[in-house]
Amino acid sequence: MTLQEIIDHLDAEAILLRHSPGQEVKHAFAADLMSDVLRLDASEIILITGLANPQVVRTAEMSDITAILFVRDKAVTAEMISLARESGVTLIRCRHSMFKTCGKLYAAGLQPVF
Repeated sequence: MTLQEIIDHLDAEAILLRHSPGQEVKHAFAADLMSDVLRLDASEIILITGLANPQVVRTAEMSDITAILFVRDKAVTAEMISLARESGVTLIRCRHSMFKTCGKLYAAGLQPVF
C-alpha cells in the first residue's frame, strides 16, 4: 500500500507528509510500548500507535520507521511535528481505534511485521 492509500482507506488526516504520498509501505506494526518498536528489524513500516508524545517520533527515527499513524484521533503537538520534520518522519492521524485501524489495513493487504 502507499501512504496515500492508507490515508484514503482510513479517511485519515496527513499532519506532516515528509515522503511522497506514493511511497510504498509494506508492513505495519501496532504498539504503545516503544521498547517493542525498538526490537523491530524490518523496513517500509508504518507504526500504528495510540501513544502521542515526542518519544514516539524519536523511537521511529531510531528504528528507521518513516511513518507514524496515530489512532483514536490523538492530538499531535507542535513539538512532535517539529521533531518529525527534523527526522523525516511522516505523521498521520485517524479517528478509529487501534483494533479497527489494524483490521482495516490488514484486510486491505498491508502485511504485519511478523
